[in-house]
Amino acid sequence: MSDKFNDFSRRSILKAGAASAFVASTPMFFISGANAAEYCNSPTGSTVTLGFNVPQTGAYADEGADELRAYKLAVKHLNGEGDGGMMNTFKPSVLKGNGILGKKVAFVTGDTQTKSDAARASAKRMIEKDGAVMITGGSSSGVAIAVQGLCQEAGIIFMAGLTHSNDTTGKDKRANGFRHFFNAYMSGAALGPVLEKEYGKERQAYHLTADYTWGWTQEESMKNTTEALGWKTTKTVKTPVGAGDFSQYITPVLNSGADVLILNHYGKDMINSLTQAVQFGLRDKQVNGKNFEIVVPLFSRLMAQGAGESIKGILGSTNWNWSLKDDASQAFVKSFGAEYGTPPSMAAHTCYCQALLYANACETAGTFSPEGVAKSLEGFKFDGLGNGATEYRAEDHQCFKDVLVVRGNQNPTSQFDLLEVVEITPRSQVEYDWKIFGGNLGPVNSKAC
Repeated sequence: MSDKFNDFSRRSILKAGAASAFVASTPMFFISGANAAEYCNSPTGSTVTLGFNVPQTGAYADEGADELRAYKLAVKHLNGEGDGGMMNTFKPSVLKGNGILGKKVAFVTGDTQTKSDAARASAKRMIEKDGAVMITGGSSSGVAIAVQGLCQEAGIIFMAGLTHSNDTTGKDKRANGFRHFFNAYMSGAALGPVLEKEYGKERQAYHLTADYTWGWTQEESMKNTTEALGWKTTKTVKTPVGAGDFSQYITPVLNSGADVLILNHYGKDMINSLTQAVQFGLRDKQVNGKNFEIVVPLFSRLMAQGAGESIKGILGSTNWNWSLKDDASQAFVKSFGAEYGTPPSMAAHTCYCQALLYANACETAGTFSPEGVAKSLEGFKFDGLGNGATEYRAEDHQCFKDVLVVRGNQNPTSQFDLLEVVEITPRSQVEYDWKIFGGNLGPVNSKAC
């Protein structure tokens, strides 16, 4: 017999005595068959282990570092340490500050390297060797889709971190995966009216696009939005992730006839491409009788900080910003600032929310079983996590909430005051029929591993 089989047998014997109590105390719709309590990494001791899989190296490492800070803060709050942060504003919530289902929260970490293979390997290690009952994190849609697929196969819940591709909850959606972050379609829908108002209906757009699933769907969403306004697409060019030097891609823009450059880049790639575009003098040009403009559909305070002067006046969208004045946002900013000395990024906010949402779903279901957690999250409507009224749509496990259109602040009052919120786009403006992106959730996998 294999060691894995022997280990599974030992765990089965240990759990047998608790099975009857589980059945007696758990709602029957969570029980599907005689072995319903046997799910992957069912916690048997006094702790429960979560897996935080973030880019600690690579082009998106800045976001990954802030994600990890947020996860660690969430663990403190879930375990009853610190001031509780958004646990004090989140509603409806059954979190008690005594861990999850009475078990103290522990965690392990992995480095995705912003590479799908590395991300799957680190997630697999956390599941098989560390006993993680849930995997969360990532700052790349390629990574998110790869890890989501792995978690579906393994029978583990995946709470996606920063992933913006339409595909994550579209053609590549999975029943074990849930996304709090908004997507490329929503960015386009939110930005459209602002771009029309500021830049008009007659524009020529040139796209530079990160060559992977997020970039592809971001480009598609922005093309659909801008062409509906009357803009023409001059050219679209794919660029490798982590290119560093984008001069070979920016030089052709100068004589292309385009009067808008849309940078479908993220992380250090966006910082580098935007900085180099400004250094090439694009923002000083006039083309077609208009001032040349640059648009970055998705960016954050961390990216603005890296881009420095180049970000000033640049329009884009974001999932959340620390300057929001609602009670939940300010509670999170206070907790994060006290812990780390800086405001949180939107990546940090998303990951903190995902940790709380997972914990609350377990408490509501009365189990760590993926089947129970999924039933608690599907169609869940909540507030008090910094985005206003939000819903985890049952059909595709996509969160719907308001979206922020932001501009790089022309006159920042501090090193952190880098984004000006131009418009809070209501949820109704960014909603869509889940069927347009295809895909099939399939059944939740709650098998024993």
